[in-house]
Amino acid sequence: MTRPALIGDIGGTNARFALVTPGAFEPHDILSLPCAEYPGLVEAVDDYLTRVGAVGNAAPHEACLAFACPIRGDQVTMTNNHWTFSRAEAQAALGLTLFKVINDFTAQALGVPHVAEQDLVEVQPGQAIPHSARLVIGPGTGLGVAGLFPGRHAWIPLPTEGGHVTFAATDEREQNLLRHFRNRYGRVSVERLLCGQGLLDLYLAHCSLKGANPAYATPAEVTQAAEHDPVARDTLLRFLKILGDVCGDAALTIGARGGVYLCGGILPRLLDWLPQSRFGEAFAAKGRMSAYTAAIPVQVVTAPWVGLLGAAEALHNEEVE
Repeated sequence: MTRPALIGDIGGTNARFALVTPGAFEPHDILSLPCAEYPGLVEAVDDYLTRVGAVGNAAPHEACLAFACPIRGDQVTMTNNHWTFSRAEAQAALGLTLFKVINDFTAQALGVPHVAEQDLVEVQPGQAIPHSARLVIGPGTGLGVAGLFPGRHAWIPLPTEGGHVTFAATDEREQNLLRHFRNRYGRVSVERLLCGQGLLDLYLAHCSLKGANPAYATPAEVTQAAEHDPVARDTLLRFLKILGDVCGDAALTIGARGGVYLCGGILPRLLDWLPQSRFGEAFAAKGRMSAYTAAIPVQVVTAPWVGLLGAAEALHNEEVE
């Protein structure tokens, strides 16, 4: 009997677990469990395995789990929930012969090559150059940025902290927005604007600049109101324009001629807005390098379980420790 491997993508709120057949990438028996209901990782994994009947002779001996927090050394401490654990102790408690722990956006990047064509939506046409770096970037709780390079035997992830580069204004409106954010935060990173909270803060900044009273209190409300509210609409279109600027800069930085992949929970809900925005114009407008960026294909990833695909890739990827 071939035992399945355990894969997982654990965020601040939910832990998504699945099983995968060795040598395959398609997850099955996917369950999302609320982290708050478990004292820690081991208890959540035990409950998951019990629920899907993967116990006894069917229990996994191998696992790769992705976490939304920095990964370094034996101790893993979640950023947005109470879980903290020793990798060695968890491996022993779960009876695993192989236990890999990776960052969640590394998993996003590694999952991209395994996403089906029907789960990719074209934003900018272009010609991907084989054996070139790819950029994986996505606004969500923060702004994740990673590179991906095709090695000789496996995909090589290039983890970065690109969400924390300095925001650069490109027109008078953005100069005013930058002044507003600098007064509040001091240094302004691109993540300050390009995340869920950033979308709301961008709306509040627009209200301040236009002398309007804020009418919405969540990013979702701003997005929904963009259909009929001019300030919310300006906010959403500016958000996407700035995202285009940042994606183009990041593509130049890592030489992403293999394509740009937009991930995360926000952009699949904005597919109708992207063509109306200046995303493509801002992505390509790089002066002497505009022909370079204009030739790079850009796609939104709409697949729901990219992190699980990445965990399956990482499991036996020799480039991932």
